[in-house]
Amino acid sequence: GDSFLTNLTQQVPIETPLTLADIFARARARYRLFVPERWVCFSPEPFVRIADGHIRTFPMKGTLPDGEGAEAHLLSDAKEAAEHATVVDLLRNDLSRVAEGVHVRRFKYLTELHTSSGPLLQMSSEVVGSIDCSEGLRLGDLILQLLPAGSISGAPKERTVALIQEAEGLPRGFYTGVCGYFDGASLDSAVLIRFVEEDASGARFYRSGGGITINSVAEDEYRECLQKIYIP
Repeated sequence: GDSFLTNLTQQVPIETPLTLADIFARARARYRLFVPERWVCFSPEPFVRIADGHIRTFPMKGTLPDGEGAEAHLLSDAKEAAEHATVVDLLRNDLSRVAEGVHVRRFKYLTELHTSSGPLLQMSSEVVGSIDCSEGLRLGDLILQLLPAGSISGAPKERTVALIQEAEGLPRGFYTGVCGYFDGASLDSAVLIRFVEEDASGARFYRSGGGITINSVAEDEYRECLQKIYIP
């Protein structure tokens, strides 16, 4: 009862001849960010988009290697469906703090992620609300009301974040934070997942994770973490 959904992540040591700059140059993703000698991120997941008086978010929960029957299995799997529905409801509540008329526009559609070990299917939805941009946006205040992103924390959020800090045992730093681009009128932002970091000794680590629910099977969740260790 302490948490219905907990996004638990791991720091996995990796070896690669590529520099962080090489990884940034080679990765193909909607969002990429590189901090020299620190970390690189190539994220497929939007955080929020604000344009034309609307704010949108696109929760992504549920991942499976693509193959015969994968689409039907992912859409019908009880655990994945419950996990996805929980985070959609969480983000709908989050957007309601800053927007009016928040509703789910599209529910449970699949996108394909291309990796070096084959394609992955990812379940997504779209949640949208109306926002008053007539007097300009106080972006900092708005974003702070939405953080941390529901897809990488869980529900209920405050208690789940405390459980995550206890279970993971080390700070996430910039990992699972957000980045974005604002042109003065519209915002496009991303959740910092698919993340490679480098410590002072030059050791590399890949951060990955997944949503834990009462129906989770530990081996399946661990396998999902490994599937997410890739450069697209």
